[in-house]
Amino acid sequence: MFIKLFLVFIFVPVMEIYVLLSVGSLIGLWPTIGLILATGIAGAQLARVQGISVLFSIQQELAQGRMPTSELIDAAMILAGGLLLLTPGFCTDLLGFLLLAPFSRKPLKQYLAKIFARAIKNGQIQINRY
Repeated sequence: MFIKLFLVFIFVPVMEIYVLLSVGSLIGLWPTIGLILATGIAGAQLARVQGISVLFSIQQELAQGRMPTSELIDAAMILAGGLLLLTPGFCTDLLGFLLLAPFSRKPLKQYLAKIFARAIKNGQIQINRY
């Protein structure tokens, strides 16, 4: 696991620097900086709107006495998307927008649900009930 994380922490910044330099050489310094700022502002607004929507859904599920499992996965994905949008770079912004947009979040959520179910079945995740 350490090796995978190490490679991610090396590969992602190198990839971001390469893309930023490539875009900067194509459109110039100031438009590149403007794009980075615009994606950050748009992402923060989208994260806020989606976060409020999911919070409302969680409250509704709890009020009806149901566990908001799907909504909690949505909330985690929105949090991750918002964090990715805070980092400067186009690749992380793209991934952040994919995690924030409802149309792309749904298939990702289904994929994550399968991974969680498999991990629970294999005993990698344990659920204790009190």
